[in-house]
Amino acid sequence: MKTFETRGPVDAARNYVVKRTTELADFVNRVKQGRYIVIFAPRQTGKTTFFRWALDTLAAEGITYFPIQLNFEAYKNLNASVFYGELYQDIREQIGKIFQKRGHVPSEALHQYLQGSQVTDHLSMLRFFRELENLLKPQRLVMVIDEFDGIPQTVVSDFLHSLRRIYLSGADARCPFSLGIVGVKSITQLNYDRSISPFNIQDEFALPNFTLEQVQELLADYTEAVGQPFSAEVIEALHKQTAGQPFLVNRFAQILTEELNIPKTECIDMTHFSEAHTRLLREQNVNIQHLITNIRREPRFKTLLMEIVSYDRSVEFNLDNEYIGELATYGVIAEGSDGQCEIVNPIYQYRIMKAFQPLINGLEREYFPEDAETDFLDYLTSEGRIRLHPLLDNFQNFIARVGYKILQVPETPKEFVGQYLLFAYLEQFVRLVKGRMYLEVRTGRGRMDLLILHNSRKYIVETKIWEGERSYTAGKKQLAAYMRLEDAAEGYYVVFDHRKNPAPRTETEIIEGFAIQSYVIPVMQEPPSQAI
Repeated sequence: MKTFETRGPVDAARNYVVKRTTELADFVNRVKQGRYIVIFAPRQTGKTTFFRWALDTLAAEGITYFPIQLNFEAYKNLNASVFYGELYQDIREQIGKIFQKRGHVPSEALHQYLQGSQVTDHLSMLRFFRELENLLKPQRLVMVIDEFDGIPQTVVSDFLHSLRRIYLSGADARCPFSLGIVGVKSITQLNYDRSISPFNIQDEFALPNFTLEQVQELLADYTEAVGQPFSAEVIEALHKQTAGQPFLVNRFAQILTEELNIPKTECIDMTHFSEAHTRLLREQNVNIQHLITNIRREPRFKTLLMEIVSYDRSVEFNLDNEYIGELATYGVIAEGSDGQCEIVNPIYQYRIMKAFQPLINGLEREYFPEDAETDFLDYLTSEGRIRLHPLLDNFQNFIARVGYKILQVPETPKEFVGQYLLFAYLEQFVRLVKGRMYLEVRTGRGRMDLLILHNSRKYIVETKIWEGERSYTAGKKQLAAYMRLEDAAEGYYVVFDHRKNPAPRTETEIIEGFAIQSYVIPVMQEPPSQAI
């Protein structure tokens, strides 16, 4: 039986797959034009699988093209002479495999040349490729280099200069005729001499995340094989939460089809989705481990990421900024339609919030007044409905009551402490009443919608930081539109105000037919002794 794959390249014979027909046709067309193509994308986005399929497509077209695939992953710490020697051996082996796979035998001249040649530096590599072009005629060598980031820093400049020289020699004498370079870091992020441009002939190729239609294709492959359908709402929610990130899509599908033990006669519905989603938000898998490791590489990432998720105005997407460039390389942020930075999907945003959230904020015991006989269970009715309005009233009172103590929450920038505390407060409550809470991020920044599911009832709490009266008013209309889209029963709007001496505000309004409870909560910025 086929499976959803999350551990490496996918195989259509063993796995459910997205065929990426359009992208493959585009890439193969560029190869036929003799392009030198680069793709740099985050790990676990399907690059290796895609290029294997591309080479298979070329191989299936006859003997016009001679496609081989190399991998530089193990080369990082080699000196120059060993690197070129290993490169030569890998090329020899790949050529032999292609002849064997085709059931052909290399010419005696080619056999003798591959046995007797040596490659020790970039100049001997140039001579090797020139002769190889003559011996492979009329076939054209197509070479894909995977994990290009592993190239030793001592050779990257000369190596790229040599490839550029080959490219400029002209298509008739070019070997490799076409080249694909695959990695995580872009060429400009590799440590060559920044005063030169050794590879300015590159043709950049984008391998995007799965579209909604491609997720539908993937899950339809499973349904056709097993007979178990997914509801349309589940497919849309799965795509929205993952933004089509290939690993997350397949991991979601794995949980739904293999780990929840849903009878194959049942349609996979939103109840199942919610359970799988909760599991994915809490588990440690290799993709999430990469995410957490990468955002902790640089202390300044924390402030930058929280700025992106907390303000509508966000941060301009500028790849010339080393921190933005690095986070984009890791697949954490992307450019929004308005040129601002966005977190790439709600699952990543939730895990980023959890990664930066203090394990203990020091204020948990002050959620309720000392003299009040109240706890979280008092905000659940006897019919099992959440009393979210009084629960948020209590949170507003809690912030006012603790005052400057919020500035003592460990490792938390004061600009974002309000959202941190609300997130922790609601999460503790939801866990206690056995509900579920996750993020619905419509723009990847600014408005953080907490979606609470409990006893088949949906509650939305939208949080943001004060950015002016116009933004505050617009946010209410956005929440009403979102409530209609999600068919939510209740909507709450919590805005944290960091201005000096702001006034608290509580409002209940009917907006576009929906009752919305709004809070403007002042957040203290400095202890009273330092206030002017």
